[in-house]
Amino acid sequence: MTIEQNNGTTPTSPGAMTTDSRDPRGGIREVASLAGPLVLTQVFMTAMGVVDSAIVGRLGAAELGAVGLGGMWVWTLTCFFIGTSTGVQTFVAQHHGAGRPEACGTWTWQGLASVVPLAALTGCGVFFFAGTMIEFIGPTESIAPLATDYMRSRAFGMAGITAASSLSGFFRGIGDTRTPLLATLVANVANLFLDFGLVYGWFGMPKMGVAGAGLATSISEWIYFGVVAYVFLRPSIKARFNTKYRAPNLQEIKRLWHTGVPIGGQWTIEMLSFAVFTSLVARMGEAPMAASHAFVQLLSLSFMQAVGISIATTTLVGRYIGANRLEFVAKSLRSSMILGGILAALIAALFILIPETLLGIFSSDPNVLRYGAPLLIVGAFYQFFDAIAIVSDGALRGAGDTRWPFVVRCLISWFVFLPLAYLFAVPVGWGLTGAWIGGLLSILVLAGFLAYRFQSGAWRTIRI
Repeated sequence: MTIEQNNGTTPTSPGAMTTDSRDPRGGIREVASLAGPLVLTQVFMTAMGVVDSAIVGRLGAAELGAVGLGGMWVWTLTCFFIGTSTGVQTFVAQHHGAGRPEACGTWTWQGLASVVPLAALTGCGVFFFAGTMIEFIGPTESIAPLATDYMRSRAFGMAGITAASSLSGFFRGIGDTRTPLLATLVANVANLFLDFGLVYGWFGMPKMGVAGAGLATSISEWIYFGVVAYVFLRPSIKARFNTKYRAPNLQEIKRLWHTGVPIGGQWTIEMLSFAVFTSLVARMGEAPMAASHAFVQLLSLSFMQAVGISIATTTLVGRYIGANRLEFVAKSLRSSMILGGILAALIAALFILIPETLLGIFSSDPNVLRYGAPLLIVGAFYQFFDAIAIVSDGALRGAGDTRWPFVVRCLISWFVFLPLAYLFAVPVGWGLTGAWIGGLLSILVLAGFLAYRFQSGAWRTIRI
């Protein structure tokens, strides 16, 4: 079941080298129709963390900082499995585009079999060794026990969100973006209800504080999985895409991991560098840590919009490569860049015009607001270049070009981002704002490299 991509020199269909401007394929309307539900899905997924932070933030700066620190490390340890599972989308999209829908279900089962057990095992490790990890990181005494509790309660959801990611990759690969959206809506309603219940002791639930917020998110992640699994196994989907159970196949898993592991690896190494960055901020005190976490939550709303567009780009690029219609590949990316740029500009305007209002969602502590306001100015530019990087990465992923971005992201994370963050924060003396200026410079470099990689056309020779 090898899919070989046209190298772009010998078109296999009429008009493969030219594009009619009136053809809707790869245009803004097609990207927008596919990306719309995806953007909402990603925003709602992020909203779980935002709701956790907003509700816990009313308990105090230490609690807000603990959710930021603990959540960052849990995500860092989970993102390898989620990133690897996104390889499912690439395979499903290309087989669907090639007119082989019966192969789509097979690749989904291989994704589930190869990553979910490992995610469950890692969750057990987090539960038992969270305290040791936090002790090694060395945050303030007020944050440490709370962050440990939050990590332990979040450990229960690691396998659930990984399984949900694999199934969501299937639906996105076939162009169904509404099923994951429905699942996230259900999960968010559950998370909001459980957050108030388990954090504050409402609705007859036990009052668990920070640990309750983590447990609410874990339960909601399993609810998300339950919804997409139900639709995945429906008779109509099973008949069309052969989604009946398929035993693990080592050869197919090897091919899947050949594409997916670089994605999971780059996410892990990149997030590990960010977790180290967060640990550096945690040593600055409660207010800087709380301000940085509030800023990250706001930034994530912009980030997830770009991720939604990026996922749509992955689907379209994979579809048109599978169909040997390469003229629509570059057009899809251009359309995605336009949409991503418009959304990023709107977010930038909000960051610049109403910073205190946005930060006030998470905390009313004057010290937190004082540290956070300058960050939103930096963030206005950061999220714009981040959108370019994310959308370019999505196009490369759809083409199966994952190893080169893996190397570049790893190098920039550890040899540009962290050194610059430390330089501006400590030796230069700009503190928290300086650390994020280092982040801005690093994301500018990354965006340039990824955009160049796609424009070089190297993806034309990739085979998955």
